[in-house]
Amino acid sequence: MEKILLVDANFSSAPIYDYLLSTGAEVYVCGANPADYLAKAVPNYINFDYSDVGKLRSFVKSLGIKYVVPGCNDRSYHACAELNKDGEFLGIDDCNSTEAINNKEKFRRLAQEIGIPVPRVIGVESMEHEWPVIVKPTDAYSGLGIAVISRSDAKLLPQAIENAKLFSRSKTCIVEEYVEGQLFSHSAFIRDGEVFRDFIVEEFCNVNPFVVDTSRVVTDFSEKLLSVLREAIAKLSKKLNFGDGLVHTQFISRGSSVWLIELTRRCPGDLYSKLIEDSTGFPYAATYAKPFVGASMFEDFSLMTSKHVMRHTITLPVEKIYGQLEFSRAVEIRRFVPLSVVGDLVKKSPSGRIGVLFVLAESEAHLADLMQATSRRELYKVH
Repeated sequence: MEKILLVDANFSSAPIYDYLLSTGAEVYVCGANPADYLAKAVPNYINFDYSDVGKLRSFVKSLGIKYVVPGCNDRSYHACAELNKDGEFLGIDDCNSTEAINNKEKFRRLAQEIGIPVPRVIGVESMEHEWPVIVKPTDAYSGLGIAVISRSDAKLLPQAIENAKLFSRSKTCIVEEYVEGQLFSHSAFIRDGEVFRDFIVEEFCNVNPFVVDTSRVVTDFSEKLLSVLREAIAKLSKKLNFGDGLVHTQFISRGSSVWLIELTRRCPGDLYSKLIEDSTGFPYAATYAKPFVGASMFEDFSLMTSKHVMRHTITLPVEKIYGQLEFSRAVEIRRFVPLSVVGDLVKKSPSGRIGVLFVLAESEAHLADLMQATSRRELYKVH
């Protein structure tokens, strides 16, 4: 029996695990947190820190692992890329390609080189003339260490730069133009460097301005702008020699323009896969996992569905003891994944989460109403 290692025990990787198990293989899961969902739920959980690539490599060899599948966070994919430096495992990019898209400074440089729209990085000599600016760690995640500085707060810029460096593994940061507009994600599956199936998701940051908490699939996005995104993905894919699989991008749209903000090849977290699957019927998690285990991504997707679904991660603007959720209106809950229990001290976003909620709406208008109520913090109260 073939053996597969899923490098992530978080609940968001559960749909990936379910697909891997359906192949009939013996599936192992690793991660350093025994409180994670898969750590508790699966028989073949191995408790160790996979960012220790030497230990990861030893485990893979000793157990005879044939396929390695990254989970739903950047550290997982980086560890898999380092593990695969000799190209032994399927579907995983090399370290150079992985670094080129995950390091914000390198990604901005590459994007400008090949003509992909991204925010402009601002040099020290130009900072006095470019306001507002946004300061970001070059290699952090989850919205940590980010700050927007306006002209009136210019004196805070040095402090923001130092703070961003604290959250960076390489102790570096970038300062770039602050682009205003609507945040979206573009989740694309590529074949031979071209997009063959993709989805646009509208995203909102209601509690923390740098952390997405509410989202929905968009079916009427501008075809012109979608073509720009697809062309950008094709350029990057060819430049970095991407293999078949997922390319997931966050971007900002305003008017007739788009700016790519973040790009990754790992599966997004907070059960993003279930948002796509619930809304469209597309087997997102399975399609993501297939290139890593040598299975074909291409099948008949003619039986796609169309449902109106909101995904919402329940978080708090301040630290609080969690007691209960009280809804202000009737909602049809598709699923709710609790991440805290009564009596837990829930830290403020992005460090704490109460749960991930999927709500089914009757129509596009009803979905828009639910999204607005959520953004105004009127859909429910946390006691």
